[in-house]
Amino acid sequence: MAKTIEVDAVLIGTGQAAPALAVALAQRGEKVALVEGGLVGGSCVNVGCTPTKTLRKSARVAYLARHAAEFGVRIGSVEVDFAAAMERMQAGVDAARRGLEQWIAGEPNIALLRGWGAFTGKAQGRPGFELKVGEQRVHADRVYLNTGTRAFIPPIPGIDTVPHLDNVSLLKLRSLPAHLVILGGSYIGLEMGQIFRRLGSDVTVIETAPRIIAREDPEISAAIAAMLGDEGVTVLAGNPVERIEKSDAGVAVQLAGRRIEGSHLLVATGRLPNTGLLQLDTVGVKTDERGFVPTNGRLETNVPGIWALGDINLRGAFTHTSYQDHEIVLANHQSRCGSHENASRTADGRVPTYAMFTDPPLGRVGLSEAQARKSGRTMRMVVWPMSKVSRAIEEGETSGLIKLLVDAQDDRVVGAAVLGINADEVVQVISNFMATGASYHMLQQALPIHPTVSEFLPFLLGKLQPLV
Repeated sequence: MAKTIEVDAVLIGTGQAAPALAVALAQRGEKVALVEGGLVGGSCVNVGCTPTKTLRKSARVAYLARHAAEFGVRIGSVEVDFAAAMERMQAGVDAARRGLEQWIAGEPNIALLRGWGAFTGKAQGRPGFELKVGEQRVHADRVYLNTGTRAFIPPIPGIDTVPHLDNVSLLKLRSLPAHLVILGGSYIGLEMGQIFRRLGSDVTVIETAPRIIAREDPEISAAIAAMLGDEGVTVLAGNPVERIEKSDAGVAVQLAGRRIEGSHLLVATGRLPNTGLLQLDTVGVKTDERGFVPTNGRLETNVPGIWALGDINLRGAFTHTSYQDHEIVLANHQSRCGSHENASRTADGRVPTYAMFTDPPLGRVGLSEAQARKSGRTMRMVVWPMSKVSRAIEEGETSGLIKLLVDAQDDRVVGAAVLGINADEVVQVISNFMATGASYHMLQQALPIHPTVSEFLPFLLGKLQPLV
């Protein structure tokens, strides 16, 4: 048995929160063990943001090339080299991961331990926790969990009898699916559905709920469904799946009164936390019925000395929320002299901000209209079509809309949905403004740049109407 490694902190998982936190702690003079059983960088670098947004660009170029004549550019027939697009994507992933590994390796106080980490119990006769990583034993005063999530595969009859893809295995394909059938009409399913349609696949999206992305307001869902439909994506919502089976084409999905056959099946029906191998019961960390780890606003679990960061804490399953988690932990970090830098920083009250990277994208911050109505507060709202935004008209990308919500009592912006050209960037402007807590009149009086989509925000705030 190898000698026990003694460290100040162990971080299990190398997703978006952990490397930055590990480096920050190491630069403060702490000894840190960073544990990874898979690929360094977690989902974002390896199977999430980096590869999918890289592949999205290839798909967008193919789409624009096919529509070049609309802009007065003639280029002839357009062919997609699917394998080349996928290899371009993988090259970007490999480069990003190498850069992250080099950054970690450059910190002498960090030991990168390869293997699946797990607790073996609380330390006996001294503070801290005992863990194992393969055959290696580790003792740490503090432990930070950052193990992320994996695809949830629903218990549909027959699903275990047919080959099916998840968000990880989909990106390993090097031959273009003839017909990609997607179970799940939410963010991952819609992003990948559009990408693969643009790369040349027939695509059918099946959603059991009455409409796709049911988290969003109905007109947002309808606009996205129409946008995808215009590109040839078949969207079937409100269709319970009865069973799945093999077919001559590859796979068949039996709906109520309808059978869909395709060459490949992508399952994008939700996520589950990667906490099952951590042996949390040995130290008393509580989880919910699905395995997620509840925390307080400082991201502390019910066990002092153990934190949960990123997707597993149910405080926002996004790269940006995970990264901010590490900032919150650092702000509350107790220094060796016993003081805290800024013990008031918390994840409680964090305003939800995210984007769905279809093309055009959807940007969302704060309350939706449905949530605003349920709040009981007096609200004002404006909705404006992208077809009346000059930058969108000039770019020839007029799909979508802008929706702004303002609290009528204190005049603060409380929510926005932007679907359309540059929406992911536009919503960031609104999010940053909301963080100031200022009256919407301040934004209304700001000097905008023309021609941009954001320049319409002051104009739209002058058209607010009571939400009735």
